[in-house]
Amino acid sequence: MNDIYVEHKPAGAVKEPPKLPGQVVLVFQGGGALGAYQGGVYQALHEAGIEPNWVVGTSIGAINGAIIAGNEIGSRLDRLREFWDRLERKPQWHETLFGEQAAATSAYMATLIQGISGYYAPNHAITFGGLNASVGIEQAAFYTIKDFRKTVSSVVDFERINSKQLRLTVGAVNVRTGKMHYFDSRNLPITLDHVLASGALPPGFPAIRIDGDPYWDGGLYSNTPIEVVFDDNPRLDSVVFSVQIFPIAGPEPDSVLQVMSRQIDIQYASRADSHIPRQEHIHQLRHMVRELVRMLPEEQRNTPEVKEMAGYGCGTFMHIVRINAASAGNEDMLREIDFTTSGIHRRWKAGYEDTLRTLERRPWEASIDPMVGVAVHDSDAPDLPSSLEKAR
Repeated sequence: MNDIYVEHKPAGAVKEPPKLPGQVVLVFQGGGALGAYQGGVYQALHEAGIEPNWVVGTSIGAINGAIIAGNEIGSRLDRLREFWDRLERKPQWHETLFGEQAAATSAYMATLIQGISGYYAPNHAITFGGLNASVGIEQAAFYTIKDFRKTVSSVVDFERINSKQLRLTVGAVNVRTGKMHYFDSRNLPITLDHVLASGALPPGFPAIRIDGDPYWDGGLYSNTPIEVVFDDNPRLDSVVFSVQIFPIAGPEPDSVLQVMSRQIDIQYASRADSHIPRQEHIHQLRHMVRELVRMLPEEQRNTPEVKEMAGYGCGTFMHIVRINAASAGNEDMLREIDFTTSGIHRRWKAGYEDTLRTLERRPWEASIDPMVGVAVHDSDAPDLPSSLEKAR
């Protein structure tokens, strides 16, 4: 493997794997080349002996999630690196000669015009027919992803995914209904089409047809699908590592390009701040149902009617550990197509280091108010259990 990546240490070699209070869930956003950050996050977790029981992802997060779910533990990190190695746009001699900015500009232009080997290529159907050509929704895109099918298939074992050893959920939007659909390996066999549909971002990539319906990238609807974990049934105690590759907060922009870049951040950043208060309120109601049922005489608790109502009660706890990528000063609105060697490895390293610092704090050991049931821990909040506390 390329030695520019963070040096890999064997799983559990640094310290005794921590005992986490519940299932481990990874939630991965979409974001193109920014998804390399997720590779670094997984490496840090893997080396600490923390492996997920469930991965939820959209777009590139669905691809990374499928690689993790579709390989045995000892091969996951190698397959992730193999995948990102294939997507790298290696520097050319003239880029080195003319400096970093020229290298970045050259790489962006080549990526837009030529595509990425093993990922996407220009769609000649619209090159010659024009943007108004009636080519069908499965061809109506700037690029084709024929080679990407081969790339993903080579690093993902779908039989392993469907053996249900590790749960995988990927989100995609039904083009006709405009509704989000989560394809879950717990409920149906996951195929290559399900994973590719989650990353079919228009107008760049074509829709993927599943059971007769066309689907687009799930990030159009929910780029951080943490609500899937909140709404799961049956509910379980969980430690949820939610990886935020788009900064939620950022500096005030002062140019048109900075405005466009910040717009992308806000558009695709996590909506957990709105989901979490709702979840806290729902948990309070569930907790009250649970306690009220306990107050009933035993003969009433055993009636079919009360047992049915008791099913709405809940005493589970969730630690939401948000790994937040920092807003880099040299990033721009084209960062999602920055597949340069330096860009990929810089983000991988950042994800690794941010996760190591978070794991050192062992945030899941913090107590949770039974009436709330949810605690939020931000990787970039040094002293507070949750950045939400700042607003309370």
